[in-house]
Amino acid sequence: MAKETGRKETGRKLIAQNRKARHDFHIGDTFEAGIVLSGTEVKSLRAGRASLADAFATVDDGEVWLRQAHIPEYSHGTWTNHTARRTRKLLLHRKQIDKIARETDHSSTTVVPLAMYFVDGYAKVEIALATGKKEYDKRHAIAKRESDREAERALAERNRRAR
Repeated sequence: MAKETGRKETGRKLIAQNRKARHDFHIGDTFEAGIVLSGTEVKSLRAGRASLADAFATVDDGEVWLRQAHIPEYSHGTWTNHTARRTRKLLLHRKQIDKIARETDHSSTTVVPLAMYFVDGYAKVEIALATGKKEYDKRHAIAKRESDREAERALAERNRRAR
């Protein structure tokens, strides 16, 4: 929210995060993209309401589009309210769009949104080039995370007893 002094909002404010993407995909290059929104979508996002669970991005005719991102209708909106799962255009530099198009055309790479946030009052989406993990990769990652936690606990306990 803008402060009462009339100055612009500064800093980064997280709206939504796609935690499942980091579990289901190997994350490659990441990009920060602007997003084209209508007025009621911005108001709904400022209320902190959005979901990126089923969302993905595609490149069509040299433009990147965010699909299936859920921004619920604004509660105080009128007949001008937006539809919740409409396709939204992402704003990127031409070189970034070309790189994303190249990567998704020639391999089994998809574009997944990782987070949606405000930076200095502007809505941004962090997207990544990602490849799907196999089931055994997911199990291996969980086992590694658990063993790392156990090692941390053991080290912390040893340090506590040494004092």
